[in-house]
Amino acid sequence: MDDSSLTIDLIGELKAAIADDFTRQARRFGCRYADLRLEVVESQYAWAENGNSKGSGKDDALAFGIRVIAGDGISAPGYYGQSLGAADRARLARVIREGLRHAHERAIANARGKSAAMAAFPSLATAFWNTRLAPAPVHRDTVPAVFEVDPRSVPLADIVALTREISSAVKATAPVIAFNAIAALTQISRELFVSTEGALIDQAFALTQGTCYVVAQDGTVTQELTDAVGHQRGWEVLSRGVQDPPGAPMLSFPDFRTFATTLAGDAVRLTRARPAPTTEGEVTVVTDPHFTALLAHEIIGHPTELDRALKMETGYAGRSWLLRSLDETQVGKQIASPLVTAFSDPALPGFGQYRYDHEGVPARRVIHIDRGIFQDFMNSRQTAAIFGGEPNGHCKATDPSLIPLIRMSNTVFAPGDRDPRDIIKEIDHGYYLVGHRTPSIAESRENFRISAMKVYEIRNGELGQLFRDGGIMADSQAYLTQVDAVGTDFRLIPIPNCGKGQPMQTKRVGNGGPTLRSRAILTGSTE
Repeated sequence: MDDSSLTIDLIGELKAAIADDFTRQARRFGCRYADLRLEVVESQYAWAENGNSKGSGKDDALAFGIRVIAGDGISAPGYYGQSLGAADRARLARVIREGLRHAHERAIANARGKSAAMAAFPSLATAFWNTRLAPAPVHRDTVPAVFEVDPRSVPLADIVALTREISSAVKATAPVIAFNAIAALTQISRELFVSTEGALIDQAFALTQGTCYVVAQDGTVTQELTDAVGHQRGWEVLSRGVQDPPGAPMLSFPDFRTFATTLAGDAVRLTRARPAPTTEGEVTVVTDPHFTALLAHEIIGHPTELDRALKMETGYAGRSWLLRSLDETQVGKQIASPLVTAFSDPALPGFGQYRYDHEGVPARRVIHIDRGIFQDFMNSRQTAAIFGGEPNGHCKATDPSLIPLIRMSNTVFAPGDRDPRDIIKEIDHGYYLVGHRTPSIAESRENFRISAMKVYEIRNGELGQLFRDGGIMADSQAYLTQVDAVGTDFRLIPIPNCGKGQPMQTKRVGNGGPTLRSRAILTGSTE
């Protein structure tokens, strides 16, 4: 490897030296605790519009982030992060040392600021926390990427050709297709985590994603649909599709061409559909796994992130109705039907799969709701020290140069024991919502409005008329409490654009669940 190259092999070549130097320097500075995150990414991408290639390229990225906890008496954190390039490879050790110095100086300044504020405002002294991390096991491990077709081995020309061919196929679906954009990405990344506690974790990930955006216009009716397929695997994700695990897949979708043309066909059909009505009150509603996925994301995932619940994000992301204060929480209380169980599990396949988070904590399943009773939050080591409990491995950053936040892994509703067809057959009149589109959620996630790709009327146990531009609106707890049927058809859906933080960190996660039946207000178009 020459000094100008930038590949994921850099981690393997330098990790021992980087770890030794980082821990030695952190001790020299007198840090109570320090950790380093270093990542190299190799990616290829292309996109096309209306059958014409619009752009493509290869990108290599290198970035690191450092956290230090330090201070005399009261302690505080200090962070430093930086995005680098191939030219920085030769001076990487020096750059990391300089970053450690900056992070340590910031921690010391924060600790002194806390002490000064406590002295100046004694009545507020209890509002200042001594920064602590809950104990976590220390691991030294190497986790390889999983793929059949190495993302680095795919000729860029093949990626360009696929997006152009699929875009042409979408355009040819029907004359009413006014616009489409097809994008494909395949990449491999490698992350190194080092801590002064002795952790040394080397994780690699493959990732491949395809995105389809289509606009159909028939007269005055316009329909815009967008959806994505993806997995932490190689190029085979788009060329062949995914069935994971084989035989009884939780994550399942066809090859990218079939996926995109199917979405285009839905857009065409929706231009001919009537706008959905708005009901005066609650009606029986059934959601398919794709719609259920966004419900899980918005009313289970985000409100169970403990940094949000502890008001650390109130200014830019809201709070959580599950925790009003440390003395007033929903833990141990009935918040849903006994048929409802929900959890986050990084062991499930898809975008949310990983073995260790960005604090080096082993990832594990967190039960949020157990048969209707609220149980627990996703946490970090710092929030676990505040709220109590063990760290559960859900602290992640989109990029090492950014501060890790508490993020969803695969947050889902658990499957039930009902045949989805029987769930619909029992309904005299109601609505079936297929596919999710756009969420609108209250600041504390206590109520929601989510639109669907398609809405079908249910009459006498049969699917009837197709409607467009519809969705449901409900109080979150009331909706969960009224769930009276849960299907066996559990599915995971890739979510490519979960946003959180300031500056914004957009992360890929997994969400899902089975068919659910509950009650809500059907919301329709203003036409």
